[in-house]
Amino acid sequence: MPDSNELQSAARKPIDKEALLARYRAERDKRLRPDGNAQYLELKGQLSHYLDDPYTPFVERAPKTDHVTFAFVGGGFAGLVTGARLKEAGVADVRIVEKGGDFGGTWYWNRYPGAQCDTASMIYMPLLEETGHMPTEKYAHAPEILEQCRRIGRQFDLYGDALFHTEITALTWDGERSRWVIETNRGDRFTADYIGLGTGPLHVPKLPGIPGIESFKGHSFHTSRWDYGYTGGDPSGALMDTLADKRVGIIGTGATSVQAVPHLARAAKELYVFQRTPSSVDVRANAPIDPEWFASIATPGWQQRWLENFTANQAGGTAEEDLVQDGWTDLSRRIRTKIMGLPRDQMTPQNMLAAYEDSDFEKMEEIRARVDAIVEDRETAQKLKAWYRQLCKRPCFHDAYLQAFNTPGVHLIDTDGKGVERITEKGVVVGGVEYELDCIIYASGFEVGTEWTRRAGFDLTGRDGLTLSQAWSEGIKSMHGIHVHGFPNAFFVQPTQGANLISNVPHNLTDSARTISLIVKTALERGAKEVEVTKQAQDDWVALLLTGPGRMMIGSPDCTPGYYNNEGQDPGPAAKLNVGYPAGATAYFKYIEEWRNRGDFEGLEFR
Repeated sequence: MPDSNELQSAARKPIDKEALLARYRAERDKRLRPDGNAQYLELKGQLSHYLDDPYTPFVERAPKTDHVTFAFVGGGFAGLVTGARLKEAGVADVRIVEKGGDFGGTWYWNRYPGAQCDTASMIYMPLLEETGHMPTEKYAHAPEILEQCRRIGRQFDLYGDALFHTEITALTWDGERSRWVIETNRGDRFTADYIGLGTGPLHVPKLPGIPGIESFKGHSFHTSRWDYGYTGGDPSGALMDTLADKRVGIIGTGATSVQAVPHLARAAKELYVFQRTPSSVDVRANAPIDPEWFASIATPGWQQRWLENFTANQAGGTAEEDLVQDGWTDLSRRIRTKIMGLPRDQMTPQNMLAAYEDSDFEKMEEIRARVDAIVEDRETAQKLKAWYRQLCKRPCFHDAYLQAFNTPGVHLIDTDGKGVERITEKGVVVGGVEYELDCIIYASGFEVGTEWTRRAGFDLTGRDGLTLSQAWSEGIKSMHGIHVHGFPNAFFVQPTQGANLISNVPHNLTDSARTISLIVKTALERGAKEVEVTKQAQDDWVALLLTGPGRMMIGSPDCTPGYYNNEGQDPGPAAKLNVGYPAGATAYFKYIEEWRNRGDFEGLEFR
């Protein structure tokens, strides 16, 4: 395998920027389509079986009609860390409502072979210090991450009141009693003093709107509902031995496919990888974590230090050392070096942006050179090259994906940006050629650009009948991304309008949990029945956000279509509010810590 120096040398030839940008535009244009997000199918009606839970049996129970202090929607990282902090703050009755059969969120559903985190385990897996868990690898695999979720649930006693295989149908504020009324699809109608929402963007699977998708007579499933009963193997990576005589097709070449393809390649008789747009695949360099080394660094406060160091290296801060040393910090370090290399009198916004672009050009040339260095077939290598800026789509890191295309029986079926033409009873048609298959696997991801209420499955009804969809009709409006005027005692746990640190989402969630638990504890101590952000404070915060640079680097309109840029369609004026603190993530975390420590909770009313 080529090392980084060899790749840098191979990519160091002069770059014809105009020609490169022209190639980027051409590749984008051939993928643009007017239907945007509507190209994907909502899983309902005849397609609803793709939503079935293959992992945990459904258990009947009596409806809940009781009262709890805090109810949280979503049993992923957001619900777990918020529940843990609330328990630490003395809130005994925390109920998490989760549509899956256990805690884990994305990691409950994503059990496909090879699934692992793309951000280093030490900063990605929450509450490692509190639970005393040492990650086994720099990038932990899905079973270990799921077990960490369960560990948090056990340690903080979150299982007792949890409602699994349960979906919210209504959340309504009862102003007379200052509490929320929660209704579910299982007949529950209970109340809570406070609610939290952490539904996240990666839990509603989608299918590509390919003609004939329902006509296939073979076996098919979505990667978030992996059918090990059909494939053999297990989430830990055991060989999927029952595929040895099968012709398997996988549709999609994003992050999920990058991780799953190597396992399918060594198991299936024939594997056909149907590609619309190639991913950029950089070096992963995964390795076991040495227990002696871990013991030397795992001193009190270690994980918070690592979180802050990563953010300082990657998102607008400064740090003398790089503890994490991954692809994210490498990219940021390159950009900083380029910018800081500018003469002081030339450090203008225009020149800084040009330096950023130069750095990105160089990095992507390295990634394309890596394809040539690994993939033996020249035609296949050319088709696996990503022609766009690195942050146009989710960057991928892997040390076996490109190598899989050197395996006999693995075929890349590149659609030149057009996608699969149609699906028949026997298989998949691309460019007029039918590929007969025994199994089709859809690695088509989750709904991201659809309306929040569609993904959540419910709307909030706050004070005086105001719904969340009405309050956000012109875009998200909040303070800190957590509090929304008109919705007292409700807390949103997500990155937008806070730090907006997309490279390590759990950092956003764990920090929000600190804020929420402290506010709830303070309200209980004061005897306050309601906590709500004032309209003025919310307006002021939104106005502050709009003074920032916006979403400059991630998924710009000139990028190749994907969920980062609303499938290449104009997202509308509301998108300008999908931003974070103008001074960056490091500055936000510092600001919010000071805001918490002051104790006056400026902008909130306790009554």
